[in-house]
Amino acid sequence: MRSRLALPIVVALVLSACAGARTPTWTFAPEPAGAPAASGAPAATSAVAGTVLGTIELESFDLGFTPATVTVPAPGRYAVTLKNIGAVAHDVTFPAGELALAEPGASATVEVDIPAGGLTFLCSIPGHAAGGMTGTVAVEGDVAVASPAPDDHGGPAVTTDVQADPNAPAPVTYDATAPARLEGSVHDIELVMTEQEMTVAPGFVQKVWTFDGTVPGPVIRVKVGDTVRITLKNPSENQLSHSIDFHASQVAWNDEMTSIAPGEEKVYEWTADYAGVWMYHCGTAPALHHIANGMYGMVIVEPAEGLPPVDKEFVLVQNEWYLGPQGEPVDLAKAMAAAPAPDFVTFNGVADQYKDAPLKVGTGERVRIFILDAGPSIDSSFHIVGTIFDTVIKEGIALTKGNAGNWGAQAVDLSPAQGAIVEFTTAEDGLYPIVTHAFNFVGRGALGLVQAGDGDPTN
Repeated sequence: MRSRLALPIVVALVLSACAGARTPTWTFAPEPAGAPAASGAPAATSAVAGTVLGTIELESFDLGFTPATVTVPAPGRYAVTLKNIGAVAHDVTFPAGELALAEPGASATVEVDIPAGGLTFLCSIPGHAAGGMTGTVAVEGDVAVASPAPDDHGGPAVTTDVQADPNAPAPVTYDATAPARLEGSVHDIELVMTEQEMTVAPGFVQKVWTFDGTVPGPVIRVKVGDTVRITLKNPSENQLSHSIDFHASQVAWNDEMTSIAPGEEKVYEWTADYAGVWMYHCGTAPALHHIANGMYGMVIVEPAEGLPPVDKEFVLVQNEWYLGPQGEPVDLAKAMAAAPAPDFVTFNGVADQYKDAPLKVGTGERVRIFILDAGPSIDSSFHIVGTIFDTVIKEGIALTKGNAGNWGAQAVDLSPAQGAIVEFTTAEDGLYPIVTHAFNFVGRGALGLVQAGDGDPTN
């Protein structure tokens, strides 16, 4: 049930702290239409079309409204003032499309006609309503306001079954070849954040958010002791604030990791103190939505002395897609489910892409794969059918080739944000499927192939 404010007749909500709670009040109390004026005050004019009966004051934070439930004494027109105390932009949007948008620290006002049955409001910035930024306005003496139709506010309808579009552009294959380690010890890197459409599986297009236009973002490869200086840019044509969090760094969360609005940029500098396969991602609220919508990537930090040479190196990042409507961002409500049920689980952002474009190696060549589980919520059991990993470095714990006892590994278990390095050789020409051994996700896109030689074991 939606609780309602038990207050005296009021019109403008002024928020104040009292024993840890915020108490809304009205700045003035409109009289019912036709009622005599109070002593010394003009008669109320609520019956006059367009007359503003009062002001409702709301505060937006990351992610919610205070108060989220408002009661007004009579139907009619009200001014709604939104004060944004959050770190990113928020708006308040009503069913007929009225909207007030406020940047962090700013306020905005919009006039709204509230019917006798009340209405609902939300923040229309993608993901914010699903993250909790919704509310209701009720009229004194009326029943609780019903939930709105999914498309009341002009956004995508809530959907549980997104149909494939036969006219969708073909997916673009992500080059899984691991980049060479950057030369030198100080690296100046520019990352531009984009908001763009991407085909994440044949027939399915989502409005993804990216670092440098790809999902996952660019792989950054350095060594222990290097300095990494990132210039992060949020172009003015973007709609959302974004940020970046390098798990390989040691910096204050409220320093380099703060969000920047469209049109802004910032420098994030850190030292690579520890070797490993690390995640980076957008941390802007709701971080779950920004990660699920494509804003993640891998950092490889090699030991100071480097890694031993191998014949082939690849990069694979496992992720989940919780489909929103075609051409819209992913569905945060799906991603927030306590028992995650992604529509697709992929390697490097596109379902089944390396089944159609196998990773090619020479038979008997030594292969190294850098693996990251970007999540945001599903564990990975990384396995390549027909191989045994003779070397595994998972979160700094190493199984090495030629160890006493000749131990090997069949799969590498990774929770979201964990990374590993595996090495193996192929025994013969043929195809070696890349999977997560959570096989309920293999049919949802978590499938690729390593092709050794010509792929035909009968030759």
